[in-house]
Amino acid sequence: MRPFDTFLAVDWSGADDRGARPRKDAIWAALAPAAGGAAPPPVYLRSRAAAEDWLAATLAAELAAGRRVLAGFDFPFGFPAGFAAALVGRPDPLALWDWFAARLPPAGGDRFALAAAINARFPGTGPFWFNATRTDHPGLPRRGREREGHGLPERRQAEARARGAFPVWQLGGAGAVGSQAMTGMAALSRLRARLGEAVRVWPFEPPEAPVVLAEVWPSLIRAEIAGARRADEIADAAQVRVLAAALAGLQAEGALAAALGAAPPEARREEGWILGLGAETALGDAARAAVAQPAAAAPPPAAGGGLVPPRLRDDCFALPRGVDWMPVDAALARLREALAPVAGVEKVPLADADGRVLAEPARARRPNPPAANSAVDGYGFAAAATGAGIQRLPLLPGRAAAGHPFPGTVPAGQAVRILTGAPLPEGVDTVVLEEDCASDGATVAFEGPAKAGANTRRAGEDFAAGADLLPAGHRLRPPDLALLAAAGLGAVAVRRPLRVAVLSTGDEVSPAWGAALPPHRIHDANRPMLMALARRWGHAAVDLGHAPDAAGAIAARLDRGAAEADLILTSGGASAGEEDHVSRTLRDAGRLVGWRIAMKPGRPLALALWNGVPVMGLPGNPVAAFVCALVFGRPALALLSGAGWAEPQAFTVPAAFAKRKKAGRREYLRARLTPAGAAEVFRSEGSGRISGLSWAEGLVELPDGALEVAPGTPVRFLPYAGFGL
Repeated sequence: MRPFDTFLAVDWSGADDRGARPRKDAIWAALAPAAGGAAPPPVYLRSRAAAEDWLAATLAAELAAGRRVLAGFDFPFGFPAGFAAALVGRPDPLALWDWFAARLPPAGGDRFALAAAINARFPGTGPFWFNATRTDHPGLPRRGREREGHGLPERRQAEARARGAFPVWQLGGAGAVGSQAMTGMAALSRLRARLGEAVRVWPFEPPEAPVVLAEVWPSLIRAEIAGARRADEIADAAQVRVLAAALAGLQAEGALAAALGAAPPEARREEGWILGLGAETALGDAARAAVAQPAAAAPPPAAGGGLVPPRLRDDCFALPRGVDWMPVDAALARLREALAPVAGVEKVPLADADGRVLAEPARARRPNPPAANSAVDGYGFAAAATGAGIQRLPLLPGRAAAGHPFPGTVPAGQAVRILTGAPLPEGVDTVVLEEDCASDGATVAFEGPAKAGANTRRAGEDFAAGADLLPAGHRLRPPDLALLAAAGLGAVAVRRPLRVAVLSTGDEVSPAWGAALPPHRIHDANRPMLMALARRWGHAAVDLGHAPDAAGAIAARLDRGAAEADLILTSGGASAGEEDHVSRTLRDAGRLVGWRIAMKPGRPLALALWNGVPVMGLPGNPVAAFVCALVFGRPALALLSGAGWAEPQAFTVPAAFAKRKKAGRREYLRARLTPAGAAEVFRSEGSGRISGLSWAEGLVELPDGALEVAPGTPVRFLPYAGFGL
C-alpha cells in the first residue's frame, strides 16, 4: 500500500456557529506532512458548514497535488450492532451516514428532535439520551438511567476497550460524542459524495484510496497532548496538532499498517473502530517524537475568497532514469501523471457559466418535471372511473393551464379541461387528447377504454431532486445551462479560467505583423496561432509578446508569465542547440527537462517550472508547434484547468494516398477527407509548408512501427474538430 503523504486530524463539534473568534469546544483541524518538517498551524472552523467546505477544498487540493491523505475524525463512525439495520434495513454503516445526511443539513437541523424520532422506532425508552435544550422531546430522556427496554447494546466493542470512552448514545455533556457522531456522519456522507471514488472509509472499506477517512480518539495520547500543549494554546487546537503529527510519526515508525489491520470483524462490518486502539504506546512515542517540529506560519488566504490549489512539484517533469527518446504514448502518459489541476474555484451565476468547467458535481435542487403534468391539450380524469365504449363525463367549470393550476379536486367520474404543461389536478391521472374528444362545454365524450396515465408526465421522470446531473470537470455548454436551470440551480461552482501565457522567441522573428521585412526576418506566425488555440479551448490567453535570443529578455518575459498565468507556452529555442536560448535560460534556472519525442513533426519538447509555474516549450516551426500543441498542449491544459485529460476524437477511414514509413517514430500528416470519405494528405510533408495547416481539416496519425500505406489502407484520422477547433 502506498504510504500517506499528508495526515489530517479533525476535532468535530455537534454545535454550530461559534463565532469568528477561536474558542474551545468548536471544530478544529490540523495537517501534518508525512516527511516531517514544519506543519501549518491548526485551523479554527466556526460552523459545520464552514468545516465541510474547508474539508472538501483541502482534500481536493491534496488530491490535485497528487498527495495521499489519511484524515482522522474524533467521533464514532458507527453505532452498536443492530442500530443501522433498524434505521436503513441492513447493517450498512455508510447507508446510515447517508440517512443522517438527508436529515441533518450542514447548517441547522435539530439533532435532539431527530434522536427523539429515532428512539420512537425502538421499544421501551432510548437508546439516545441527554436533551440539552429547554424544549421537551417526548421519548428523549434527560438522564441515562431513565432508559429501559430499547434492546441495543450500550457500547461498541471499541468503547468497551478504550478506557474512559463515552457511549455513542449520550448526546451532550463533557466527553459525550452522540451529537458529534450524528452530525459528523452526515458531514462525511456529503464529503464522500463530493470527492467520489477518491475516498474510502476505514475500517468498513480497504484503506487503499487516495483519501482514507478514519475514526480517531485524541484521549489515546492524552498525556502526550497535555505535555506538548503551549501555554496560550486552546486545548482542542493542541489535540489536532499533536494527533496529526502522531499519525505521521506512526507511519514513519512502520506501525501504521498494523494499526489499520487491528479492527476486529464486527467493527469492520458495522460498528467501526478507533485507529490506534491497542497501539497506544507506539502512538504516544510517535507523538513525543513529532511535536518537536516547529510550527509554520499560516498560508495567506486566497484572493477574492476563491480556492487555490497548490502548485506543481518541482520534479514533476522528471523522466525515469535511462529514458532518452520517448514514444508519443509514453510521453502523454508521463505528462498526465505529472500534472494536476491548478485553476482555482469560484461561484458564478448560471447565466455566466457557459464554457466554464464545473469544480464539483452539479446536483438537482428540484425534480423535473416538478409535478405530474399533461403532455397534450385535452381533458383529464381518473381512468379507474371509466370503461370501454363511448364515455361521457360531466365537465367541471374552469381549466388547468401551465402556470395556472386547477384550484380544486376532480371527483371520480368527472373531467376537467387541461392544457399542455398544466399540473395534473388532484383526482386526475389520465388525459385524453383533444382531437379524440367531443365536447359541448358541459360534457366531454370519448371512446374508451382510456389507458391509465396516458398523455401525462410523471413528477421527476426526467430526474429527481438530488440527482447527479453533470460531473466535476465537465465544461458547460448551452444545453447544460438549460438542464441546470430546470434543476433549480442559480449559481454553480466552477474552475477559474486557466490563464495561458504565450511567448515567441528568436532574433529572426518579427512581432510586427504586416510590416515589410528583409529576407532574413520572418513574421511571428506562432503567437497568434497559439493564443487562438488557448481561447478556443476555453482558456484566457495572456500575450507575452516576443523576446529576442537574449537570456535577460527571455527571463523577464518568463517572470511576467509566472506572475500573470498558470502555464507558459513558448515557441522556438526548445531544443539543445547552440541558439536554443529558451532551453538554456530554463536550464540555468535548474528546472528544465528536455523531452525528445519520437514523432514527426515536433521532436523537441521542453518542460520546466519557472517560479513554480509550468512552462511548455514548443518547436519554433509553426507546423511542428501546431502539431505539438494539439497532441500535448491541449490535454495538458485541460488537465490543469480541472476539465480532466482530453483525448482527441479519431476515425478509421481509407487512405487516399500511398506512403512507405520506417519504424521508430509516430508521424502526423496534414490531411482532409475527400467527398468519398477517404483521407488525402497535403502535397508535401515539409514542416516549413505553413499553407498545409490551413488546407487540412485534421491529421492522419501513422503508428510508431513500420507501415506501407496504399490507397484504401485503413488509417487513423484526427479531425481538427476533435481537438476542439
